[in-house]
Amino acid sequence: MADPRLLQIAIRDVEFGENVTVVEPVNLYGCRIGEGSFIGPFVEIQKDVVIGRNTRIQSHAFICELVTIGDNCFVSHGAMFINDLFDGGGPAGGDKSKWSSTHIGNRVSIGTNATILPVRICDNVVIGAGSVVTRDITEPGIYAGNPARKIR
Repeated sequence: MADPRLLQIAIRDVEFGENVTVVEPVNLYGCRIGEGSFIGPFVEIQKDVVIGRNTRIQSHAFICELVTIGDNCFVSHGAMFINDLFDGGGPAGGDKSKWSSTHIGNRVSIGTNATILPVRICDNVVIGAGSVVTRDITEPGIYAGNPARKIR
């Protein structure tokens, strides 16, 4: 039997604002975390992600490359962000030209186990637990379901 190649979780090349709290273990690399933010355990935030001020990222969230999250946001447990839509019938792999970006406005709350595809979400939005956001959200309100739709 061969030994596996082991890679360790790490916090590397991260730009932190003042008064940021990080609960390890986490995997944060090449990203920017705004002042007063909180990052819970078992979170991965990939390179070129920007997290705004006073934003809370709860445990087990995955935030992939090309995501920007505004100020005073809440990302609940197990929320997932997607940047590859498998347009060619499978993963784009290392071809980042096939990836798309996501922009989350200010004062947005994303519920537990929500999935956010490459979209733009305006300010003052709540995304319900388990929802799948497949289209841009341009009007404040509460959205839920698969695909997520405005419910109030």
